[in-house]
Amino acid sequence: MARRPLMAAACLWITGSALASQYQGWTFWLLWTGLSLAFPLIGHLGKCTWKSTLIYWLIFSASAQYWNYNEMRNVSTITGILNTNKVAAEEAVISRATGVIISAPETDGDKTDFRIKLTHLSIDRPGQNSLTENDLHDEMGIVQVRLLSAEELKISQGWTRGQNVVLTNVSLIAPAIARNFGGFDYSNYLHREHIHWLLKVKGAANVQATEAGWSFTAIMAWNDQLRSTLANRIGQLFEEPSAGFMKGLLIGVTDDLDPETYSSFSQLGLTHILAISGSHVAINMGILFWLLRRFKVSKEKAYLVVLIFIPFYVLLTGFTPSVVRSGIMSMLGVYLLRKGLFKDTLNILAAAALLMLLWEPYYLYNVSFQLSFIVTAGLILLVPYVNPLLTFLPRRVRTAAAITIVAQIVSFPLTIYYFNQFSLLSLAANFIIVPIVGVFSLSAGTAALLLSFVWLQLGKWIAYPAHIMNELAFMAASWMNNRSGFITIWKSPTVGWIAAYYIVIGCFLYLGRRIAETEQSAVSYLDTGETQPLTPEMSPVSRLRSPSRVRHRLYSVGQLLSCLGLVGLLYAGYQPENPRNIGTVQFLDVGQGDCALITTPEGKNILVDGGGTVTFGKPKDAWRNKKEPYEVGAKVVVPLLKKRGIHQLDAIILTHGDQDHAGGLQAVLDSIPVNALFINGTLADTKTINKLVHTALGKKIKLYSISGGMQIKPDSRTMLTFLAPVLPAESEEGQVPFIQEQNHLSIAFLMEMDGSRFLFTGDMDKASEQEVTQKLGSPKGLGLPDVLKVAHHGSHTSTSEDWLDFWKPKAAVISVGVSNSYGHPHTDTLDKLQKRGIHIHRTDEMGEIQMQVRLGSIVTRHKL
Repeated sequence: MARRPLMAAACLWITGSALASQYQGWTFWLLWTGLSLAFPLIGHLGKCTWKSTLIYWLIFSASAQYWNYNEMRNVSTITGILNTNKVAAEEAVISRATGVIISAPETDGDKTDFRIKLTHLSIDRPGQNSLTENDLHDEMGIVQVRLLSAEELKISQGWTRGQNVVLTNVSLIAPAIARNFGGFDYSNYLHREHIHWLLKVKGAANVQATEAGWSFTAIMAWNDQLRSTLANRIGQLFEEPSAGFMKGLLIGVTDDLDPETYSSFSQLGLTHILAISGSHVAINMGILFWLLRRFKVSKEKAYLVVLIFIPFYVLLTGFTPSVVRSGIMSMLGVYLLRKGLFKDTLNILAAAALLMLLWEPYYLYNVSFQLSFIVTAGLILLVPYVNPLLTFLPRRVRTAAAITIVAQIVSFPLTIYYFNQFSLLSLAANFIIVPIVGVFSLSAGTAALLLSFVWLQLGKWIAYPAHIMNELAFMAASWMNNRSGFITIWKSPTVGWIAAYYIVIGCFLYLGRRIAETEQSAVSYLDTGETQPLTPEMSPVSRLRSPSRVRHRLYSVGQLLSCLGLVGLLYAGYQPENPRNIGTVQFLDVGQGDCALITTPEGKNILVDGGGTVTFGKPKDAWRNKKEPYEVGAKVVVPLLKKRGIHQLDAIILTHGDQDHAGGLQAVLDSIPVNALFINGTLADTKTINKLVHTALGKKIKLYSISGGMQIKPDSRTMLTFLAPVLPAESEEGQVPFIQEQNHLSIAFLMEMDGSRFLFTGDMDKASEQEVTQKLGSPKGLGLPDVLKVAHHGSHTSTSEDWLDFWKPKAAVISVGVSNSYGHPHTDTLDKLQKRGIHIHRTDEMGEIQMQVRLGSIVTRHKL
């Protein structure tokens, strides 16, 4: 602490901010008091004077209060206005809203989004002929404009950052909260962006934009135009997919990045080179300095030019946290070099962190900020410890290998925390591909871009070798991704696990360095030039004196224990989230669709349906299609499965081929290993089903045709008895017919798990229910279900009174979307359930519904 005061101050500032962000009220004050009482001990261990200890305590306490102060200010004025006027947000009609566009508008399909800084709001009071006029200060929001015709696309292209804008007929929408355990919380994300409301507008006619005067936002608008010009020029220099790749690499524009390229690089842990990061700043700064010195510019003037270049480059490339961090560090470093005061890189890193957190405390929870600082700190601290362990490598590659290894080790916990996967080929991919892209493609691409404004053809000639190298990088990434078995899935670790991981890694590397130093001292002793006896005990370790030999052994034992601790941590971190010996059924909230994850007591995972996004697009409305349409499988189901540590699915049961049950399964098959796929004996002739079956066959997933009467025993404590579809006696075996109307043929099954029973019904209709009850005659042989998954989202076409009287369930789960256009669940269905005293669980009201089976009883919890 005494040697690096800025580093200590930054760590304490982060600790205080994290404490205040995670705990409130009495819990916060108790923890703050406990840590405050521990400060004298911390100061003593850090060899600090009492004055330094007091200053560090003040920094820690000030950071906590600074966070609380910013939280207190980060409230919505609009919320206060609505509460004062006793108007609910869903009832409020915003007749007019004025403000300034503060972000570059982005158009995707029939929707244009931009951020707005509101200055005035006119609210119509429902049921009253009165209008509330309100002036706003520092209230930001996101405007979402739904374009009504292709002609309005041209209008939206005229909207730019910095324009004054007037919105009319605005709907006020609160950002969505997380509806699944561990799911993405959009409301919390926007809260940390100081945004509390979405303003939805129908039609470009309700958006009137006019040019504004000179301001910082206007400067940013000019910067947007410059980036757009540069992006267009890059598109002229490179062919796809290199063009989209180079736009991200050179200027941070990722809109045109090829999805397959992004997926390949993402799985290999290479996303840091797909957009601007700190390394880009360092490389460009180094190239500029080298060129200036080559042209005989004095070192003093070269430093000055680089100092001016850095903020311009940071602004040009999008002002992301990692670039800002690198920019601040580079400017501080260059300035100190000019003054001859450059001493400690860690203190410069700490100064950059403090400046950024003072400017924006919420950077603390920005993924880019966290990865940028933790990796940079790791490189500074740990590369000297790793280098001595790589003496077997040639000196030219030793440092590069040490940097790659340290970056992988340090970023690993954050990678699995946020992305829940790690490729075992990531180290090799970073070692091979990063130098190609980070040095050659970046340098050649920058030269091609700049020289193209002198002569376009010259730029194309220079760009061609970079294009070839990009293609080689893409091929290498694709080849590595096609190697099966190297992608590992990890649940999101706890903060305690992450802290323990860094402590164990630090101990292992520290002890390794001490061992190397001890052995080096023995080698130095042997190299004194004195004659040594020729004995078998001539190894460096054996020549150590007794105290040194004891220390060497202690270090070796300590390193071994650290290694064992690391193995234990990795083993514990790799285990699934679901507790052992407890069966669970998790009804995921996928909107208007069905998806349930069954985990048996012995750890088998079965996914029943995968939800799906239903669209009703027409060929003439192709202009409405988005580049990356929202798909619940990729956005909800797969992230949740990974976050819960589901390494593989032992089976997927597709109850039937409707889009809202099957659509999300494509992303599941693409992302997670699956052993078997159960279908209802038919196929719907749709693009979704055709692609799904083709993928399953390509991945050699076993396909099984299910019908009533079959049984499957996933483990010794779980039994699945299939009830439907009931096939006619004359049905032909070995043929899978194509049938468009799938509801009647839905798979229904009764699952018994540790004495509790769940009845899954898909979208079966009343006729199918009648077929099952007639075939069974009585449920005595199977037992009565504790929980019924209500068919077809509670539609009136299912769940007859005879069905309910036959099974007599104690509880019912309805998987249904909020305010869906189908009117599900139907009031008749709800009345039938309530009349029989059946406890109802609904995903539209409760979010995800989790049920744990414990010794024959069911424990239930809801997300909302």
